Amino acid sequence: MTVFHDSFKIQSDRRPTFEDVTERVAAALKKSGLKDGILLVYSQHTTCSVLIQEASDDVNYWGTELLMQDLVNALTKIIPTCLTEGQYLHPGPMHIEAAKGRDELPAWSLNTDAHLRSVLMGRSQSIPVIDGAMQLGEFGRIYFADFDQVRARERIVRVQIVGE
Repeated sequence: MTVFHDSFKIQSDRRPTFEDVTERVAAALKKSGLKDGILLVYSQHTTCSVLIQEASDDVNYWGTELLMQDLVNALTKIIPTCLTEGQYLHPGPMHIEAAKGRDELPAWSLNTDAHLRSVLMGRSQSIPVIDGAMQLGEFGRIYFADFDQVRARERIVRVQIVGE
């Protein structure tokens, strides 16, 4: 049994960002040389998720695929976007003080909605690998989602493959 690790970076925007990472994950699988096993795509970021969904083809004026925008719209009904302090219990005064120690602006902590959305959606996906191919189904694509709307950031996507 072999374990292979890889990672790559993506740049998020200051709104919910969805990046189709299917081809980069496939490249990691090819680089691994593994033919059969299980592939994990993971986000270490607490406001991000990894999703499997079909490509929407159409995009809105911001370039967001319509199916992903529909997801944001649905999640917003369940978990409203954090617009101001006090809307959610988090961030509390102790968190804001700790953030100042990390040279973070207080407004950057107004991302409680992103934390809750990532918990709801999950931060990883496991994909079977058979004969060197990911088993995503006919329309399956892998998306890295950043739900944070307070600042754009560089993010890391991690891939781990266990197999032979």
